[in-house]
Amino acid sequence: RQDVLVLTPWLAPIVWEGTFNRDILNAQYKQKNSVTGVVTFAVKKYWLFFISQGFMSSANKYFLAGHQVNFYVFTDNPEQISHLHMAPENHLFVIPLQNLSRWQDISMSCMDIISRYIRSRFRYEVDYLYSIDIAVQLFEHIGVEIIDTLVGTISSWQYAARRESKSYETRNESQAAIPEGEGDFYYTASFYGGSVAEVYKLTRACSKGLMEDREKGIEARWHDESHLNKYLLYHKPTRLLSPEYCWDEEL
Repeated sequence: RQDVLVLTPWLAPIVWEGTFNRDILNAQYKQKNSVTGVVTFAVKKYWLFFISQGFMSSANKYFLAGHQVNFYVFTDNPEQISHLHMAPENHLFVIPLQNLSRWQDISMSCMDIISRYIRSRFRYEVDYLYSIDIAVQLFEHIGVEIIDTLVGTISSWQYAARRESKSYETRNESQAAIPEGEGDFYYTASFYGGSVAEVYKLTRACSKGLMEDREKGIEARWHDESHLNKYLLYHKPTRLLSPEYCWDEEL
């Protein structure tokens, strides 16, 4: 494609529709016998997205169809998560979570929860791990073109914004601060992932930054997303997903 940027300055591919052959990639991926995990949080009123808005039913149909996928749903309403008929290659695991008072607290706890479960469980069960927001609904197939060591998704809202207009945290007292004049792309926290080892490093570093901010009474501008952007600035993704992969209906 000539109409979009398909390569970063550090030579990582940016995946857009029409830039890959899924049949070839499927054949290569099947030879690895890999298992991919998906983590999502259905907490407080957001468990309604799981049921009524169709995250799980659409992901079960469209996410890495034909390949082994483990879906891990963290929720404070496990009794509300009804049993779904899953594709033969997919497995659903509902993990109870304690109730948190504010959505900001939920947002800022996700990285810590993911890193702890990678250490205790996920690293034994999956090869790749992706965190996807419960409010996301899939309308088309998302395949193994997303698989790589460290993967970030470009925000649909920020794709065309100039560097100085991107929503980075700029206060120096925050661990998520990005110095003036720096920053490549703005990444959404609604969809990121990679190998289990790299996602562990990412979530552990972001969780540490979030805790240090909290101890100083600071909340980064966009909470965990701000820390994600700081991490990916200095640990470049090996693959970027275009805004097509997490488009906002308002746009």
